[in-house]
Amino acid sequence: MSSTHPGYSLDWLLHPVDRQRFFEGYFEKEPLVVHRSDRGYFRSLLTLEEVDRVLTTLDRRYPDVVLKNASREVTPEEYTVGEDTLDVARVYQLFGEGATIALAFLDAVVPALARFCRAMETEFSCPFQTNIYLTPPSAQGAKIHYDTHDVFVLQAAGSKRWTIYGTPVELPLPNQDYDPAVHAAGEPRLEFTLEAGDLAYVPRGVMHDARSTDTVSLHITAGILRFTWTDLLLEAVAEAALRDPAFRQSLPPGFAAPGFDRAAGRKRLGELLGRVASRPDFDSALDHFIGEFLSACPPVLEGQMAQLAALGKLAAASRVGARRGVVTRIAESGDGLSVECYGRRISFPRHAGEAVRYALGHASFRVRDLPGTLDEAGKLTLIRRLIREGLVVALAGD
Repeated sequence: MSSTHPGYSLDWLLHPVDRQRFFEGYFEKEPLVVHRSDRGYFRSLLTLEEVDRVLTTLDRRYPDVVLKNASREVTPEEYTVGEDTLDVARVYQLFGEGATIALAFLDAVVPALARFCRAMETEFSCPFQTNIYLTPPSAQGAKIHYDTHDVFVLQAAGSKRWTIYGTPVELPLPNQDYDPAVHAAGEPRLEFTLEAGDLAYVPRGVMHDARSTDTVSLHITAGILRFTWTDLLLEAVAEAALRDPAFRQSLPPGFAAPGFDRAAGRKRLGELLGRVASRPDFDSALDHFIGEFLSACPPVLEGQMAQLAALGKLAAASRVGARRGVVTRIAESGDGLSVECYGRRISFPRHAGEAVRYALGHASFRVRDLPGTLDEAGKLTLIRRLIREGLVVALAGD
């Protein structure tokens, strides 16, 4: 079966900016603005009509849907019935009065957004999340703030005027939230308008605000839920504590007393840190986050029923390919290999390893062209197994 949506990728997202230029000059450093003059560029991801369908038919609830207005506080009681059920008519009334409708986790219910997130996740090796903001004309939903995760802003419809300020906390951690009583915005240093089809990247910690122009604005915020070296270091220390009892000793008795010898305490802490540095278990710590990453990225198995129904027609000349957006890891064991995918471990015999790697690494090929030692019947059996597992799809065409 063929697909009508574009091949979502970082190159597609950044076009015409080169990915190397992005990572070297902007990622975690500076905002990036991409103007395209192509109002339909993000139409395959989301439209105003799709947002209306989600709001009116999918029973989305508070707090996955919230209303925001920078001019006044909008309380949940103004647009909910009971604890969390939306009063959709009231939601739209408040929208007409200037409130922005914010829809969180929409990639969980809109397949195109899920495909986009999976594609980005395979390139960044961390989970992505999409939040949607529908803003009426000449309105502002959120006050000036910074986020604790980097974001791509995809303008899907209408336009919005953005102002970028200073960076009071460089690369904040998730618990280093913006506090208006502590963090000063600084002077504006960049202003731009995103039209439909345009893109902005805003690093975490960069203060910003945005206001719609004279049209309804719809934009997608794709958050990069990254892992940091802080996370890895903490995991490495935890690993060290499990294997070395020195880390599990109590703090010195009386450490809270005024006469406690802090110099000796500093020396001991340095010794413990030296133990971590002398035997850093990098592989184990990294594997921990690979496991977290895999478990956070469910595959999008759209069309799987038709794939299974067509298995009987599969032949050696059939064209197949790796399913887009499936995040996997291949691990070898003594007698074979396994494919890890969203909490599952799928095992294969060692003699099928070359063919499995090829199948999961190529977007289009004929079954008979699989490399390795499998005969034609074995190749068909393998591909049928991979299709059943949702890792490969049969493609249309000769």
